[in-house]
Amino acid sequence: MKTKVLQFLIIVLILVSCKRNAEAPCISKSFEVTATAYNSLAYQTNSNPSITAFGDSLKPGHRYIAVSRDLLDSGLVHNTKVKIEGFDSLYIVKDKMNRRWRKRIDIYMGLDVKKAKQWGKKSVHIEYCVPIKTSND
Repeated sequence: MKTKVLQFLIIVLILVSCKRNAEAPCISKSFEVTATAYNSLAYQTNSNPSITAFGDSLKPGHRYIAVSRDLLDSGLVHNTKVKIEGFDSLYIVKDKMNRRWRKRIDIYMGLDVKKAKQWGKKSVHIEYCVPIKTSND
């Protein structure tokens, strides 16, 4: 009897855990943006180049982007996962750009200045998902 109760509780815990981890329903959005690249170097950012405008620490080798503030208003907010045309992996919004930029992303390239310069400036298509607000939110 105790074994069956324990098995039942384990199943309930697994189901609750799966429900919490399930992707929330969302609205897919896409834009054509100008994409540039940046590095975590003081002369490109500020005196603390590894800390983003959101307060995150940048780590070379990770796939991060900074976004222009008009895109924040379009649901492309902190920690949003973004598919960038031409890349296989998803990037995560970890930084925001100066207010002067519009419809623009900056792809983080760690300390590799040569790679960032080779990227240059391109027009790319991005896609991301904006969660749908529910009455439980």
